Amino acid sequence: MRDGHGVAAVFTQPDKPAGRGGKVQSPAVKMVAASHGMPVYQPAKIKNNEEVREAFQSIAPDACVVAAYGKILPEWLLQIPRLGCINVHSSLLPKYRGAAPVNWAIANGERVTGVTIMQMDPGMDTGPIWTQQATEIGPEETAPELSERLSEMGANLLSTTLPLIEQGGGGGVATPQNDAEATYAPILKREHGKIDWNERAATLANRVRGFQPWPGSYTSFKDVRIIIWRAVEVALPAETSSATPGTIASLDKSAFTVACGGNSALRIEELQVEGKRRSGARDFINGMRVEVGVRIG
Repeated sequence: MRDGHGVAAVFTQPDKPAGRGGKVQSPAVKMVAASHGMPVYQPAKIKNNEEVREAFQSIAPDACVVAAYGKILPEWLLQIPRLGCINVHSSLLPKYRGAAPVNWAIANGERVTGVTIMQMDPGMDTGPIWTQQATEIGPEETAPELSERLSEMGANLLSTTLPLIEQGGGGGVATPQNDAEATYAPILKREHGKIDWNERAATLANRVRGFQPWPGSYTSFKDVRIIIWRAVEVALPAETSSATPGTIASLDKSAFTVACGGNSALRIEELQVEGKRRSGARDFINGMRVEVGVRIG
């Protein structure tokens, strides 16, 4: 590779159905690895897989680099590489340990996040830290946008950190995490995306940005499920200051506003009716005959 490190093999998730048509698609890392002539393995499981164990033992890597793999590695695998297993994690550990750190950082209204290079141990993102790099989260930045930025940051940080790990001989100079400061980013579930209009608009706006592309932030209107893709907090119009949360408080040609908890309001600018394409709120207003005073959700 460009920084002088060779990639002996790539392990990634199996091909899976994706999209509306359920067409089987390969992970992006598989396609990139294959284009560079790298051996690719796609085991459905690792923990008790002797074939995987034998593959790792035969490859005998100096280090194993893990990024968003989605599974906890068994202890036997951690012990095979000479320098152990190194994780590129998209948060400033010990904050946001777990499967969805980017999504939850945005959904919780964090203004700063970053990337951590850590030495893996048998726990979930609990190993000692080699290096970290922080970055501000843009006020309108979505989870896919932030993920892309952090992936580039992580790759660059890994490139400069690997020589330090080689010099340290494994985990000798990495800094232990303070478990008392740990927070968690659990795997996302469909129910996380359901909008509760009693929440404040700022909270809902953050969740709209954070829960992309899945599970999305969704509600219903006239028995039709809709996913909200772009929304911002605005002042609740004075004439509807006593509106029940979930009531459409105002609308114009390009958006409509919904009353939320705490006398706040959410201006919805882009959304998607289930089974149709994303569109600006204007098409939704015209097609669904949206009116002030009607309840949503």
